[in-house]
Formats: sequence, structure tokens, C-alpha cells
Amino acid sequence: MARNIQSLERAAAMLRLLGGGERRLGLSDIASSLGLAKGTAHGILRTLQQEGFVEQDDASGRYQLGAELLRLGTTYLDVHELRARALVWTDDLARSSGESVHLGVLHQHGVLIVHHVFRPDDSRQVLEIGAMQPLHSTALGKVLSAYDPVAHSEALEADRKPFTDRTVCELADFEHILDVTRARGYAADVEETWEGVASIAAPIHDRRRMPVGAVGITGAVERLGRDGELRPELIAAVRDCARAVSRDLGAGRF
Repeated sequence: MARNIQSLERAAAMLRLLGGGERRLGLSDIASSLGLAKGTAHGILRTLQQEGFVEQDDASGRYQLGAELLRLGTTYLDVHELRARALVWTDDLARSSGESVHLGVLHQHGVLIVHHVFRPDDSRQVLEIGAMQPLHSTALGKVLSAYDPVAHSEALEADRKPFTDRTVCELADFEHILDVTRARGYAADVEETWEGVASIAAPIHDRRRMPVGAVGITGAVERLGRDGELRPELIAAVRDCARAVSRDLGAGRF
């Protein structure tokens, strides 16, 4: 079993200490509360301060939680607001399309699935919340890469490996797909990630009109397609769902 890293445990304990009780604490208070030598405590505090997780009051010399933790906490809350706003609409999309629905956000050079609605039938399915999908081959990933500059950069820098013989890996071809995605307002994955599986996804924007995620449906190619093309009514349903969630997040009409 892997051993925990002591310095990280101490830093986490320090952040919890600063997050409860008094708003600001001095070096001696922190050291004695955690059973640390002053030198050790000061070194950890200095590192946390350099990273923006801790701030020191100039007048009193006492420490408090920093703005970087607030930024990270806001990101966490944003994801939960996105999921909360999408619950009803994704349920509706699953019912109207007959397919499973995924809600994804950019995370660690990929797409993190933050919500998953099962296909509304009696088939055995696996909950995929917390799963990661690639940016370059999935419909969710291509939508994020097309609309989010950070996701775009990460997709270009990543190793765009082939999952099937349909996966688009060459940079010029991938950029063309992103241009098409932006022009038509949705992305598709037809057996580019999994054999026999297709997906359709559209972007979700917030009140600042910034892309904050993507929503899409996934199912067998023969169900999502007709005569070699994706079914237009399914594309419309996915786009309508994305617009509805965006409106609930304050984005207005797109």
C-alpha cells in the first residue's frame, strides 16, 4: 500500500485549521495546534502562500485562507450548478431520444463526465459519472475543443491516438472538424472512439457566454443514424437541450 506524503498531510491539516474557528491565526497558534515545530510550520505556510492558498496580514502577521482556494471552490460550485441546472433537461433528452445522456466538462486534458442519465429501457447499464473521455475523438470532447480556448490548446498538445480506424488524429483534419463543429453548432462521433457507437453533443454556455460544458447522447450507430447520416431530429434535440441549460445558466438565447 502506498504511503501518504507527510508534507501534503500537514498542508491539508493547516488549510482545515485555517478554514475553521478564528479567521486568522498566528504562526505559534498554527504550530502548536498541529504539533509542529515553528520552522516546519513556517516552511509549509510560506509554500502555501506562494501558491495563493494562504495569505498573511501585513499588520498582524497572522495567516488566513487565500484567494486561490476561493477560485477553486467557485469552480467546484460552478460544476455543481451546471449539473443542477441540467437535471430536468437531460432527463427530458433521454426520454425523447431513447438514448443515454452525458454531461461533460473540461478536466485534466480530457472530458470529465459529471452527470449521466441512463437510456430509458430495461438494458443493463453502467453509471459513468467520474469517467474521463478524450478531447479529440468524442463528441463531447470535440465540442469543448471547438468552443473553449483552453480545451482547444490541450487537444492540440495532446497525443491524439487512434481508437478505431475512423479516429481523426492529424492536426489539419482535426482543426477542420472543429471549424465544422462551430459552424453547425454540434459535434459528432461516429465510431471514432468505440466501434458500433455514435454520439452527438452541443455546447453549454453560462451567463458570461463562456463555454462551461457540453451535453450529448450516445448510442448504437444504427439507432442514431439513418441512411448513413445522423438523424436530424436527434441533433435538434441535443441542441435544444444545450440551449435550455444555457438559458437556465443565464446565457440568454443562442
